[in-house]
Amino acid sequence: MQPALSPSCPSAHVRSVWRSAVDKNRLSQRRSRAALQSLEALQEQQEISQQPSAAAGAQIVLRLQVATAISEVKQSAWDACATGSGEMNPFLLWSFLKALEDSGSVVKRQGWIPQHVLLYDDTTSELMGCVPLYLKTHSYGEYVFDHSWASTHMRCGLPYYPKLQSCVPFTPVTGNRLLVKPGPNATAVTKALAKGLLELTDQFAVSSLHVTFNTAEESNALAEVGYLQRSGIQYHWENRGYTTFEDFLADLKQSKRKNIRQERKSVASAGLTVKKLTGDDIKPHHWEAFYQGYINTTDRKWGQAYLTHDFFHCLGQAMPEKVLLVMAEDSASGKPVAGALNLIGSHALFGRNWGCMYGTAIKNLHFELCYYQAIEAAIERGLSRVEAGAQGEHKIQRGYLPSLTYSSHYIRDGRVSAAIEDYLVRENHQIMYQLDGLTMQASPYKPLVAAKL
Repeated sequence: MQPALSPSCPSAHVRSVWRSAVDKNRLSQRRSRAALQSLEALQEQQEISQQPSAAAGAQIVLRLQVATAISEVKQSAWDACATGSGEMNPFLLWSFLKALEDSGSVVKRQGWIPQHVLLYDDTTSELMGCVPLYLKTHSYGEYVFDHSWASTHMRCGLPYYPKLQSCVPFTPVTGNRLLVKPGPNATAVTKALAKGLLELTDQFAVSSLHVTFNTAEESNALAEVGYLQRSGIQYHWENRGYTTFEDFLADLKQSKRKNIRQERKSVASAGLTVKKLTGDDIKPHHWEAFYQGYINTTDRKWGQAYLTHDFFHCLGQAMPEKVLLVMAEDSASGKPVAGALNLIGSHALFGRNWGCMYGTAIKNLHFELCYYQAIEAAIERGLSRVEAGAQGEHKIQRGYLPSLTYSSHYIRDGRVSAAIEDYLVRENHQIMYQLDGLTMQASPYKPLVAAKL
């Protein structure tokens, strides 16, 4: 009888495979470091970012530059572009991006190197458009998974890292990534940004460019100039003109309505006080308690706490009126139990992070703070929707329906790009099949209501 293999005594074949994998990983890391060093040297002497170019169809000459920190850009100029679509998305504002950088959450040592693209009117030096962009040495904190793409590059003998990523770090929230100041030249500026990103990727000689969680309109516009399109699914709640939470419940099937009431009742009977805090009502001790819960939750789930302690305090100081912090406290002692962090936009409430203090396990508390309190807040504020973050089919029975998300990609190597394009066609068919099934079969709404959603 052959002896059983143990982790401490692997077979020669297992050792060989393991060594091969380690060698490949080390080679990939060396290539990534070498590419990053070459890129940094290129940035010191690059000229393309300073060269003016005429925007087609517009009487304007544009100059593209790269900023290695958001602080290099005037806040008012950036925000004028960030709100150019007519909707204020708080994650795209200068203050939020600066809080990420100032707190050490988005810095080189964490694998995020800011490379924000700025497009100026060369005559007036007015900022006409901008793109939040990062040079990355890994694929964490993105929520659009491309690890198999990195593996494909490695099997082809190509480095995948560093790569360029246009996104809001650690934030799977849909919004424009090509931020354009409104005006008669907006279309020309959008096209110039789209093509400028491609040129920048080629000049930096990195493997790829990824524009994630952009809008459907922006994804289609980028596809016209050669980007690959990808889709995903999130779960959003839509406000159908409700004035109270009970109005929302009335649109649900009886079984779903009953389930939500029971879940909320179980939390109400647990001896907790729930507070919705914003602005000056959020004190430093609230952020300390929330951070403790955030760290505890990521540790228990074997996750990674991307956001630093200082980030939450920076956020509270920089844009308190755009923060909604939902906190649950023990009614008797006033001790914090759990919290949910939301950001307030002009049209939507965005749920982002959840934290539960160590040793606390109250049934349905997560649903109450993250989903039901968010719905109540959106109704109170007259907001049209709630976006509750990535993943989670369990959100459907609580009123959050599946919604498509989009991303755009440019892969420099033609062979790999063709293979990924073929994969994306098949993946998209599966996404649409899943979306149709979830929408038709799993909706918690009454048939007549569901037909209108």
